[in-house]
Amino acid sequence: MKAVILCGGQGTRIREISEVIPKPMLPIGGMPILWHIMKEFAHHGVNEFILCLGYKGWLIKEFFLNYRAMTSDFTIRLGSHAVMDFHHATPEEHWRVTCADTGENTLTGGRIARVRHYLEGEEHFFLTYGDGVSDLDIQDLLAFHKNSGLVGTLTGVRVAGRFGSLEIEGGRVRNFEEKPAHSMSRVNGGFMVFDNFRIWDYLPCQDDLVLEQAPLRGMASDGQLGVYQHNGFWQCMDTPREFQMLNEMCATGRTPWMTWK
Repeated sequence: MKAVILCGGQGTRIREISEVIPKPMLPIGGMPILWHIMKEFAHHGVNEFILCLGYKGWLIKEFFLNYRAMTSDFTIRLGSHAVMDFHHATPEEHWRVTCADTGENTLTGGRIARVRHYLEGEEHFFLTYGDGVSDLDIQDLLAFHKNSGLVGTLTGVRVAGRFGSLEIEGGRVRNFEEKPAHSMSRVNGGFMVFDNFRIWDYLPCQDDLVLEQAPLRGMASDGQLGVYQHNGFWQCMDTPREFQMLNEMCATGRTPWMTWK
């Protein structure tokens, strides 16, 4: 299976930190948060990624083009034909990463629709954002989704509410409220699975389409949006405070999302 990661937003709420680089490239413990997300997927056997790029996407391309040199010791023989010798293999050498330019101003639903051709042949695919980490069992989420037979499955997590709240009944999402007023709601944690044949009925190719509005609400209204309830660790990086908190956790060795270690 493949994991689609939304990496194109401008991250306006964290702009004082990410003015120079896109939010998915902000370092947590010395490596981009995007890398942490991909490591978690790879730990559960998902090694193929489609990165939906937009704002300053060339920096993400540059990171992966130079990945081995940036993450390995090497010796270089300088000259007109420089030669590099790498001194060890990286665990990520089996990753297959597609960097897809989905437009600087395209919204979340439009970005997914733009990479549809990279998903041909897949029965299902994962989707997440490039700014949140979790100790979620990816394969358990997939099994739950397949067993439900629904078009989509969200991961519901509990946090003080400022994200899209989920009204849950019988393991399905009955209503999707974008910004609830009450606190400690079960909210969309951003780790999702979709049926690659039926999702496109809800995702026309429109650059101004917001996944979290008509598509998810439409699935919920049709009884086609399930929820996998995760009670473990989850944390997004939406503000400077959250960026600092995740780095402090790394500095003190409290990293529950690093299940690959």
